[in-house]
Order: sequence, then C-alpha cells, then structure tokens
Amino acid sequence: MNERNQIVYTLTARCRDCYRCLKACPVKAIKMKDGQASVDPNRCIACGTCIKECPQGAKVYRRDIEKVKKIIKEAPRCAISLAPSFSAIYSKGESKRLTGALRRLGFSYIGETAISAYDTALATVKEASAKGTQICSACPAVVNYVEKYDQKAVSKLINVHSPMITHGRRIKELLGDDTAVIFIGPCIAKKSEIEKDNSFVEAALTFEELEEWLEDEQIDLLGCEESNFNEIPLGNAPLFPLPGGLLKTAGLDEAQSFHTSGFNELKEGLEYIQNQENEIIEPLFCREGCVNGPGINTKKNLYQRKQNVIRYNRELNGKEKNIEIPLIKFHRHFDHPEETNTPTEKMINQILAKTGKESPDKQLNCGSCGYKTCREKAIAVLEGMAEIEMCLPYMRRLAEQRTDKIIETSPNGIVILDFKLEIIKMNPAFKKLFQCTDNFLGKKVSRILDPAPFEKLATGQDEKIEQTQGYAQLNISCHEIYYPLKGDKQYVGIFVDITNLKSKDKKLKTIQEQTIFQARELLEHQIEMAQQIAGFLGKNTARSEELVNKLMYLTEEKNEY
Repeated sequence: MNERNQIVYTLTARCRDCYRCLKACPVKAIKMKDGQASVDPNRCIACGTCIKECPQGAKVYRRDIEKVKKIIKEAPRCAISLAPSFSAIYSKGESKRLTGALRRLGFSYIGETAISAYDTALATVKEASAKGTQICSACPAVVNYVEKYDQKAVSKLINVHSPMITHGRRIKELLGDDTAVIFIGPCIAKKSEIEKDNSFVEAALTFEELEEWLEDEQIDLLGCEESNFNEIPLGNAPLFPLPGGLLKTAGLDEAQSFHTSGFNELKEGLEYIQNQENEIIEPLFCREGCVNGPGINTKKNLYQRKQNVIRYNRELNGKEKNIEIPLIKFHRHFDHPEETNTPTEKMINQILAKTGKESPDKQLNCGSCGYKTCREKAIAVLEGMAEIEMCLPYMRRLAEQRTDKIIETSPNGIVILDFKLEIIKMNPAFKKLFQCTDNFLGKKVSRILDPAPFEKLATGQDEKIEQTQGYAQLNISCHEIYYPLKGDKQYVGIFVDITNLKSKDKKLKTIQEQTIFQARELLEHQIEMAQQIAGFLGKNTARSEELVNKLMYLTEEKNEY
C-alpha cells in the first residue's frame, strides 16, 4: 500500500528520530527502521494520538477534500451529516451560518448526526438489555482497538451501527439511494469506519479539513447568510460527543452503566466488565470525548468546548422537534483479532541478551524506547516493529565501552582525577610513561606529577592548560593538555610523549650546523677558485692580445712588399 493512501502516515522529511510518536501510540503501531518512524496500517487504529503528539508535524492523516469535490460534481445531490461536536468549536454566530457555508460548497441537505444519535442510543440500550454486559460501539477508534487487540471483548460489542452510518442510511431513505452523504466531524477513525462499510456514507472529513476547504474557497463563515438545519435532533442527542452522552440520551440509570474516556480508562473499563453482569460501558477513545478529537483545530479551552455543547443542547430544548421516523433496525459485523505467531521465550531472551538484559535485575524498564518494559520492546524487535539500537541504556553502555576502548588503546598517556585530585583512572600509556602501576589509584596525583595544573583547574583559574614539560628523572619530555569535566567534577590530563622529537631536534640542529660550516667552507673555496681562474684568464688575455698585435704587425709588413 502506498503510505499516503493510509489514513495515518509519516512525512519522512520531518521525522526527527525522537520516538515521541512511539511512546504516545497506545497500540505501538509505530515501526522504527533506520531512525525513521512509519505507521503500520495493520496495527493502526486511526485514533490520531501520534498526530496530536508529534512536535515536528511529521505524523499526518489522509486529506479527502479532493475526493469529496469529485463526489459533488458526479452525484445527483449531496448531503452533510454534521457531528454534534460542531457546537463545541464554532461560536453561536458561526454555527448559525455554518449551514449557509456548506450550501455554498455544494451541499443541498445539511443534517446533524445527532438526529440518528438518538436512534442509536435507544437501539443500543435495547440490544444490551437482551444480552447482559455490553460495550457501546459508537466510537470507531474503540471498535478498531477491540477488533485488533482484545479478543475477549469483541463478543461484547453491541451490534448497532454508529450514528454516522445510521444517519447516512436515514438520509438515503429520505432523499434516495443516489444521494451522496459526507460526514464532517472531529474524528480521524471515521475514515476507517467508512472503509469497512461505505454503503451509506461516501466519505468523512474532519473539521480541520472543512476549515482548509473554506479557506481555499475564500468563504468567511461570518460573511455567510444564516441558514437552518434540515432537521433538529431529539432529546439530549446533542450531548452525544461528551462522556456518557449516549447513556444520557437513552435515559439510562447510572447504576446500570458507566462511561470512560481516554485510552487508560478504556483499558481498565474493558478489564472490569469481563467479570460483570448486566452492565453497559460507554467508552470514548479521546480524553473528555469527541470535543477533544484529533480532527479539531482550535485554541478554545477543552472545558469551554464541553460547556458550549451543553449550552447548545439547552437552547434546543423547547424548540419544535423533527417528526420522528421509525427506528432503523439493523446489525453490524465485528472483526476478531487475527492470530499471530507469538515469539517464544527463547527468542525473547536472545534479544534481551543482545542488549545485556538477560536477567530481570538488568531489565530497567525505563521506557526511553517507547515501550513500557524491556520485554515488550524485545517482542517488538522480533516482530520487526523496533530496532535494538532504540535502547538508550544499551547505546550509552556501548558508547562508554567505545570511550573506554579509545582511552585504553590511546598512545598518549591519560589520567583522570576526582575533585580531591585523587587518581581514578590511568590508561596503559600513562602508566608506561610515568613508570607507575594501579597501586596509585585512589592516591593523590602529587605522588606522580606536579599537581599545579590540576589545582588551577579546580579553582576555576583556567578553563584549559597546555604546556610542554620535561621530566629529567624519567628522561622524557611531554606536551601536556589539562581540562575539567565540569558536570562530573573531574579533571583530565593528556600527555603526549615528544622525547624522540626533542632528540631529533638536537640531531637536526647538529646537522644544520655542520651543513652551514661545510657550505661556508665550500663557498670560500669557490671564491678562491674563481679568483684564480679570473687571474689566469687575465694573464691569458694579455698574452693573446700580444700575439694578435704581432700577427697584425707581420701582416702589415708583408703587405708593404
């Protein structure tokens, strides 16, 4: 599958290897490979937790705006099923004009999903009453979780469609099967619900996508005309997005039911009902309900959003309600978690051993890798979801081992002192250089070296000292560097043996002096020779001149005859 066709995926260019999404993901659907975090679609429940948690904006969800635009062009008519949480994020003035803005986008029917939330609540209670302890199935992220990760709880899911699907079917019965229904709400998991069954709803957009669409079309909500919804929901259905909203809509006594919100409460609730009879649990995956869904982009305070929903429901009370349509009765099918090959204890222990955690006392369970326990992380490695290198204590230990190896094999002498200037570490090169043994560990450095450079560091007088020092008694010379490890209150000395270089310098100086002497001697010899040659050339020139004159004289004399 192309990752961008997934509901939730990673923008790899933004991913910064921080493991935050892995730590936040309630089902560990994040796969780490080569430092990059990707989303495994087979494990993902589309809850959107990683999207809300990612500080780099690397986790995103699939935008379906273009898909909806195409549906509007091709369908005879298009209808909107608007989630009741709209009242949480839009002001009173904006809410009155929201339907007008949606009609500008091309929708002819605008209905609240809460209309069918009422039907769903009644059907849920009726179904649960017949079967005892049951789990409400309105939240798609909860259903995804149970289907993939809780085999025992699947059979307790109430076989009633969510308000979105129920409303989609209702709209098609009212307007015709060729009507395209688009859901708009705060939930990313609704996209996955439609992928399972798109018979009644063609696509789902988030409120965030709606805002992007309106901005692209340059539609200002407050600039739109006021327009009414096609129907007004019954009872307390507008409270559906709040924890316990379904149960309150159904008028169920709290003694017979309870509700949860957030993943941790969900898990505890599912564990609790396994041994209970005749109880109903209404779980919402997002903390404080749908008003805190991942598809909402607003700065409004969470509890203000809750109050806005309550206010809207109060304002609807007393208004004329829509004509009640007979309850739609139909059931849904739930998937059971697929059986997986569980790694054997031997395989798990082999992975633990690779990171030095072969015994329980070495398993820190620090959670830095994103998993609660070292064992969970080892299983994730075997399943290809995690990498061994994700273990921070293990990588730190490797780094320390590499550092130790570098120090131990360094050709330069290295000594480390504590704040008392007592030796806590010496490498072999240092011991050889200063002819000392491990017996000096824990002793004052003054027993081997002049402590003055270390004392200057300890007083803060210097940040770093560099000098060349000779040790006549040892017949060595060293180039020395001293510096502090401030966080650890320790001091390091590095000693580079330059004795041979000094010796070579002396030899070189001798050779230079000899060369200069020989060069000077050669130069004097050359000058002397040059003088002799010049003299010789001078004598020969005079003699040649004399011979030439004689020849010229003889020639002239011969011509006279």
